Amino acid sequence: MPSSAALQWLSLVGMIWLQAINGTNTNFPAYSSQLKLLLSISQLQLNNLAFASDAGKLLGWFSGVAIAYLPLWLVLIIGSTLGLIGYGLQYLFITNHISSLSYWHVFFLTVLAGNSICWINTVCYVVTIRNFPSDHRQVAVGLSTSYQGLSAKIYTNIVESVSPHKKARTFLFLNSVTPLIVSLMAAPLVREIKTTRSAHIGLGFMIMFVITIGTGIYAVMTSLQFVSEKLSPLSSLFGILVTLLLPLLVPVTEKVMELVGSWQRNRERQRVYHFTSEENTNNEVRTEDEVKDQEEEEEDHQSREEIGVKLMLRRIDFWLYFFVYFFGATIGLVFLNNLGQIAESRGCSGTSSLVSLSSSFSFFGRLMPSLLDYFYRGKSAISRPASMVALMAAISASFFLLLNQKDMSLYTSTAIIGVCTGAITSVAVSTTTELFGTKNFSVNHNVVVANIPIGSFLFGISAAIIYRREGDELGKCLGMACYRTTFILWGSLCCLGTVLAFILHARTRKFYSLKR
Repeated sequence: MPSSAALQWLSLVGMIWLQAINGTNTNFPAYSSQLKLLLSISQLQLNNLAFASDAGKLLGWFSGVAIAYLPLWLVLIIGSTLGLIGYGLQYLFITNHISSLSYWHVFFLTVLAGNSICWINTVCYVVTIRNFPSDHRQVAVGLSTSYQGLSAKIYTNIVESVSPHKKARTFLFLNSVTPLIVSLMAAPLVREIKTTRSAHIGLGFMIMFVITIGTGIYAVMTSLQFVSEKLSPLSSLFGILVTLLLPLLVPVTEKVMELVGSWQRNRERQRVYHFTSEENTNNEVRTEDEVKDQEEEEEDHQSREEIGVKLMLRRIDFWLYFFVYFFGATIGLVFLNNLGQIAESRGCSGTSSLVSLSSSFSFFGRLMPSLLDYFYRGKSAISRPASMVALMAAISASFFLLLNQKDMSLYTSTAIIGVCTGAITSVAVSTTTELFGTKNFSVNHNVVVANIPIGSFLFGISAAIIYRREGDELGKCLGMACYRTTFILWGSLCCLGTVLAFILHARTRKFYSLKR
């Protein structure tokens, strides 16, 4: 017997909660300046710590391999435990409970913490892909992934409510324990759930989208400076937590519909007294549903080629895709990692509101591809590489807009880069499955995102060197000159990425036209 469709939706809610607290690296800008003082390190060393958080993704493929041999719940617990060790030991160090850690110890602990994110992400992707039919799979993945864009806002609101003057230690404490607590809560839902196609799956996604869009609007509004000044961090946090509970309405609604349907069928059986006939009819309906699901799965496998890592690395399309991500979303993430220092150098005091703003707009960016997937299925819609062309062009323009010294330019560019970086991150999950298949997705996608630590190191260290060159003898830099050359460099590289995205679109246009 298939499991209840309500469990299918409940598993998605669990993945949403996991994603909402899994972006622990995205809150780094909110406490980076304070961490720099506590550790007595230079800007270059601080940038290396930002790189270290991303460097954990170089080993992300371990989680993909583990998925093939270990239960999903165990992979989840391993991931959250790695984060507990990585962030927890750093917290003990800066609170003077451990006195023997060197800078390089902190560096490698940050790598370990960054790697923990990959384990939780991989579990979320695999569970969602396995639990939803092919025509709704990408929508479900994108929907759950979008909530990772809220992580920085959630953590920032908690810190501003609890301990606004000791940000570094509070962030590290929350980063260490929160993912483990939520992982233990979600562990029973981390499994493959076999169910026939629900008649209400379309309604379920509509409710999810309404809740998610409402959550995003609330997050953006409470991140705007003129609103955040009037609203206490505790009130903002309470609102976000309420919106995270609202997705439970979908599995509850589904369960109520199942019970009502079961009651109606039983009543009909009692009235007609054709128990054997009714049972055979139900079996036939179930069989038709199963055949339909099987046909869809076969069609899904036929529409894309299943490619392993070795073959993928020999494909030109992979390298085009890799460098599009490298010159787009990765540069965007490096900008967001340096947001605290960028705001400080420009004399902007609202670092927390900037981080919350980028987080909120990243949330909407991650959600947009799912909305388009859902409402334009079977219609004429642009391919994912084509959408990357538009997103890359917008990121390029935003970096050149940052050459304007007004605070409005900083806020506008941060919002655009947050939206586009989030959208590319979400689109990339679907692009990997479409170009290289679902069978080896857990390893393939971790190879793709290995570009993030490489870019984080190269782009981050170049920004730090330019920052130090423009700074004073104490290594502190104030003024537009601190990042002007960096923004020009990043904007130019994004232009190159836009060209590569167009080439990828041209090469895959025939493939995507056949999928429609």
